Amino acid sequence: MQRITLVRYTTKPECAAENEALSRAVFAELKQEKPKGVAYTLLRNGNDFVHLFVNTADADSAPLVDLPSFKAFSKDNAARFATTPEILRLDVPMVDSYGLA
Repeated sequence: MQRITLVRYTTKPECAAENEALSRAVFAELKQEKPKGVAYTLLRNGNDFVHLFVNTADADSAPLVDLPSFKAFSKDNAARFATTPEILRLDVPMVDSYGLA
């Protein structure tokens, strides 16, 4: 079983840059830790953000959410958000992929 999580939300205009900076810290830690079987991406369009997390090794988000930088990102995130995040989480077997290990 693999874990796929898609999170979409809008930040308050004055919080978008801070939100991106906190997210970039997560990427820096992921690049340092190099968890196996994990893919993570952030997309931004103005104040709209989309996060995509894939764990091809297990139905688990721990390789991401247990990072200190992710905990810092998550702390007080409701104060940055203008909308309630839409979260889609799937624990499903992968049939095939291109670009994911």
